[in-house]
Amino acid sequence: MNDLIEQYRITEEPYYRPVADEVELFEASYAAKMPMMLKGPTGCGKTRFVEHMAWKLRKPLVTVACNEDMTASDLVGRFLLDASGTRWQDGPLAIAARYGAICYLDEVVEARQDTTVVIHPLTDNRRVLPLEKKGELLRAHPDFHLVISYNPGYQSLMKDLKQSTKQRFGALDFNYPEHGAEVEIVAHEARIEAAVADKLVSIAERARNLKGHGLDEGISTRMLIHAGELIARGVTPVAACRVALVRPITDDPDMRDALDAAVSTFF
Repeated sequence: MNDLIEQYRITEEPYYRPVADEVELFEASYAAKMPMMLKGPTGCGKTRFVEHMAWKLRKPLVTVACNEDMTASDLVGRFLLDASGTRWQDGPLAIAARYGAICYLDEVVEARQDTTVVIHPLTDNRRVLPLEKKGELLRAHPDFHLVISYNPGYQSLMKDLKQSTKQRFGALDFNYPEHGAEVEIVAHEARIEAAVADKLVSIAERARNLKGHGLDEGISTRMLIHAGELIARGVTPVAACRVALVRPITDDPDMRDALDAAVSTFF
């Protein structure tokens, strides 16, 4: 069983550049056993932050990419048939609760509301997970910590967390870093010169101003790193930006032309 949980342990420090007091606040929430909710746009560093904190706290990290087809059994566990008969297999939430890991539910609003309610008993002073099919009341390990994330920009009446869920969590707001910090992050992660990273960030800032005016989402820090990695491998900056920044976020010809023009301004 030790081998089961050890596979979730992060052995090398993930690079993360703090932008405010989020590291200290997360450490305090962990000590207080307060579940945490991370809110921010896609690709702004929420997942990397959780990975960094799991490494810093020396705890295994069980990550679940939530989707609309995910059932409660996918989280909690189910009975399986094998050659010797029927056996129970813990789901990722049960594994984290049983062995004291951080459980990270990424983009939790993508899951059905009847699925997310299974986390409620783990998010109050009970800290239990009922395994109803197994007839077991799993009491969470003292080191267990629950973290969820979502993108408020995609909220709708059909895809939002219930207030009964939200109010069980502390919350940290994430956004794209300010210019200098984002340049530092892109240069470090993509292994490119700061001057090139500066131009990529400037392009992204122009695109983000178009959110709601033709773009559903701006160019993320993750996308800038992808573009920088292509440039580091010898791809021309204009081509790298076209492939990694412009084409992924829009199919509208006029918007593509506008973004291509922004790229040409800097490269």
